[in-house]
Amino acid sequence: DLDYLDEQLRRKTGLIREKDAEIELHKILKPIGFYRVKSKNIKKVANIIKQKFNGVVPENFDELISLPSVGRKSANCVLVYAFNKLAIPVDTHVHRVSNRLGLVDTKNPDDTEYKLSEILDKKFWSDVNSDFIRFGKTICKPIHPNCKVCKLKDICKWNKLNNFA
Repeated sequence: DLDYLDEQLRRKTGLIREKDAEIELHKILKPIGFYRVKSKNIKKVANIIKQKFNGVVPENFDELISLPSVGRKSANCVLVYAFNKLAIPVDTHVHRVSNRLGLVDTKNPDDTEYKLSEILDKKFWSDVNSDFIRFGKTICKPIHPNCKVCKLKDICKWNKLNNFA
């Protein structure tokens, strides 16, 4: 079958038609939502990295945020997860958990990042994102947090204010 041979040849040589690449990217991104927009942005950023940075993802925060659709959280994620550098990526879970526990009193993720960087020892920075996301999705949920099983309820500002568990 010629289609099968064509597919195998493209896989072995790394050659892939642009439409096939787009379909693959959509499959990867679909579970996280807004996959069409994210796919378009990834392709745009990839082209800029290829042209401006000779195909090498920058390891510098300022260069990363100069890329379209790359904000503080994404840049910090790249630094932490791709380059093993110290940074605190703050998403909605990290922001919520940090405020509920009383570690910070902030109105937005950027301010949360700044405050956490002031109060946390640098050795914890890289773990904050993954730990707080997991905690924020399983225990300290946005709606109906599970305070009864939370091991931090005794020190939690939000729990004390709301008289849970």
